[in-house]
Amino acid sequence: MVTTPFAFVSYFADLPREDLAVVEGSALRRIFQPDQMVLMEGDPAGGLYVVESGWLKAVKMSANGREQVLNFLGPNEVFNAVAVFAGTPNQASVITLEESVVWWIDRETMQRLLDTHPKLAQAVIRDLAGRLQHLVGLVEDLSLRSVESRLARTLVEGAAKAAVTRRKWATQTEMAARLGTVPDVLNRALRKLVEEGLIEVSRHQIRILDLDALRQKANAD
Repeated sequence: MVTTPFAFVSYFADLPREDLAVVEGSALRRIFQPDQMVLMEGDPAGGLYVVESGWLKAVKMSANGREQVLNFLGPNEVFNAVAVFAGTPNQASVITLEESVVWWIDRETMQRLLDTHPKLAQAVIRDLAGRLQHLVGLVEDLSLRSVESRLARTLVEGAAKAAVTRRKWATQTEMAARLGTVPDVLNRALRKLVEEGLIEVSRHQIRILDLDALRQKANAD
């Protein structure tokens, strides 16, 4: 029997067992290979997606193919919520960074559950508010902060045990797309943080040597 991730997702945590079974029974499970398009910006929103395993990125693309990464998506995370609940086309494209297992729930099932479960509606509102805050912060960073400051903030937010693990897909190209810059500029910002003694860069991780100073850098204009 396939175990679904829905019981671990905030949207569905408070659903009665019988309603959770409805979600699980109507959901479709798909396996995507690396660099595969899961959904395309501008296409009709067919449903909500839940990540079981793997990592993906939500991106906006320019006419010349340049990417701005909006978010990285990992296990138990939900995506395409805005399009589903607002009834609009997909707001961004989502592409896999590694082999990923994703569940899909049709929009009609989600709308019926919202109509009958206030706690689910509250969870959706909290999630959408969090997404709005994230995007406002992203706009602020891209508009008002230097690449060096944006990089420092990303490292501080991702720090665990004084180190940021670099996944196989976390290339400088992907990091640059997340920070709204290009690899050469990102590389210069990394070198500067190394020269200032704030971080140490290796193949598999970025070790933070001075977290307080890195926080100051992250908050600099």
